[in-house]
Amino acid sequence: MRMVLTLIAGVGGRSSLPRLASAIADALGGVRESVWLAPEEACDLILDGASPAQAEVKARALIKGAAIDVLVQPAARRRKRLLAADLEATIIENEMLDELADFLGISSQVSQITRRAMNGEIDFTAALEARVALFKGVEARVLEEAAARIRLTPGAHALVATMRRGGATTALVTGGFAVFAEPVAAALGFDHVMANRLDLAQGRITGTVRPPIVTGETKREALLALAAEFGITPAQTIAVGDGANDLTMLAAAGIGIAFRPKPMVAEIARWRLDHADLTGVLYAQGYRRDEIVA
Repeated sequence: MRMVLTLIAGVGGRSSLPRLASAIADALGGVRESVWLAPEEACDLILDGASPAQAEVKARALIKGAAIDVLVQPAARRRKRLLAADLEATIIENEMLDELADFLGISSQVSQITRRAMNGEIDFTAALEARVALFKGVEARVLEEAAARIRLTPGAHALVATMRRGGATTALVTGGFAVFAEPVAAALGFDHVMANRLDLAQGRITGTVRPPIVTGETKREALLALAAEFGITPAQTIAVGDGANDLTMLAAAGIGIAFRPKPMVAEIARWRLDHADLTGVLYAQGYRRDEIVA
């Protein structure tokens, strides 16, 4: 099976990518072809007979501390027909419960629980319920104020628009809340959105989450259900997320990319992007710069 090793540079790694791509190709010896997807930004090395695992190890050794990501996968059928993406710290840069906590002066309490949940140190559902309980009685208008702080991750629009133009279905699947997820999904053009819902009463947050709660397992089930609905195999899907509750979804996808992942996730995930923005998810599929929707 022919494999492809893709080098994707973050902003800080672009000046060194041409030199390193050449050095890696020479070191591997079994490179059939080098294809530049974007000058100084992304390059495919088509491997002919080289061991994928050894190729990745050698590439990472040569890259050392440069801001360049390495992904190795089969060269065939790289462009996927379904994208499932996490919201917080993936499609957007924020963790929204942390933003809410900032309004109320309880940031340290909430962010500590968030960090432990995303690192897989505590159960996601229990962590979610514990954080939401801290907002009991808060006026619902603060949700709009927090939403105004949302920052899209660079490359988010390009990722969704390019895949949709290529005929793929896109889904935003999050353990965060619909009040934040739905406007983002509408703005970027996601086809589907799945999110948790805060209970509200008399204009205030009740401190509870409306069941059923979207968990990591829910995310995996959503990816597989959408694939079945559109008549495609899991191998034809791609997923992206950063936290522990994304791991089952990433594992179920044809390629599951941990995006700037939490430490525990970085250790487990097969593929990851530590430096590139979300256009890296497109380069991982072999899209060229001139094919990406600006």
